[in-house]
Amino acid sequence: MNWIPSKSDGYLPVGDDRLRLLRDGVEAYPSMIAAIQSAREEICLEMYWVGADTVGERFRNALIERANAGVRVRVIYDSLGSWSLPRYWWTPLLEAGGEVLEFGQVAPWRRHFRLGQLRFRDHRKVLVVDGEVAFTGGINLAAPWLPREEGGEAWRDDAVEIRGPTASQLRTLFYDTWWRCGGSMVHEGVRARPNSASRVFVLANMVYGRPDRTIRRAYLVALKRARRTVDIASAYFLPGPVFLHALRMARRRGVRVRVLVPARSDVLLADLALYDIARILLRDGIEVYAYQGGVFHAKTAIVDRRFVTIGSHNLDSLSWRFNLESNIVVDEPAFARIVTASFDDDLRHAKRITGDVTAHLTPWVRALAWIAGRLRAFL
Repeated sequence: MNWIPSKSDGYLPVGDDRLRLLRDGVEAYPSMIAAIQSAREEICLEMYWVGADTVGERFRNALIERANAGVRVRVIYDSLGSWSLPRYWWTPLLEAGGEVLEFGQVAPWRRHFRLGQLRFRDHRKVLVVDGEVAFTGGINLAAPWLPREEGGEAWRDDAVEIRGPTASQLRTLFYDTWWRCGGSMVHEGVRARPNSASRVFVLANMVYGRPDRTIRRAYLVALKRARRTVDIASAYFLPGPVFLHALRMARRRGVRVRVLVPARSDVLLADLALYDIARILLRDGIEVYAYQGGVFHAKTAIVDRRFVTIGSHNLDSLSWRFNLESNIVVDEPAFARIVTASFDDDLRHAKRITGDVTAHLTPWVRALAWIAGRLRAFL
């Protein structure tokens, strides 16, 4: 991979921010590395999956270089998501003066460990540099997002780069987790407040105490207000009955609804459950497409060619109830056109699902699909 950003410009002004859509690791990784290398004061990285591979090492080395230059570097990584990391992996960054926290440590030998804690994960993918440049989306720092010719699996995914005041909101979100994980409270700076005049918003799930379903509510409000189009790209499309009802009601109001899902994901039970869900959607005339170009990992939605959300939040029970998530919401038709064009490009690599989606399955697989559909709240 060429680790120099391929886009010299391409930023879209939205209020006081400038945004650009980044497709896959090919576009996201070089831009993220360039932002890290430009850091003058602070780097905040919150990541579900950091791989003990060429991608993880490239980012770690970039962080080490900045830490050695006196930049404050702070990292939060999820213990379960980054399970392949050996304990000593972060040592070079720590020796350079960086700070690293592990979220939800998987340590059954510890006295206060509780098995039920395993379901609470930090699923965010956030990078903030100097409180001015930020990235969020579905892309982790691991080899599967590399192109195949570089030993990766070319996972299809989306991220957003933000330059402007909204970046500081993601920084505040980072520190909410940092402090709760026991991180140092020095140099935290001023807490950012949402700008009521902005058209770019940060939505986050905070699962401390009881589930915060902020992102879910934003989806439902957008679906209920939809008048023309709803486009959803989802890596793990396992919605509950309330969300399914909102989709079906939108279609019955005359809204064109298109749902793009993986032909095959990396979770077999999710694939089985999708057969039953697709059957329900097709019954109401909702268009369902299965992506054929490899592993599909994006979490993106566009409503009425205006409302766009991109982030880490899957349309499943884990994201709604147990995970720390972050999404960007953009209310701007020009940005929606860019994301819609990307969605339409993905449809060219997808097959539309029609007819009886379970007809080709053997009876026992059909039964498993029916059971998985009923148990999707636990997947």
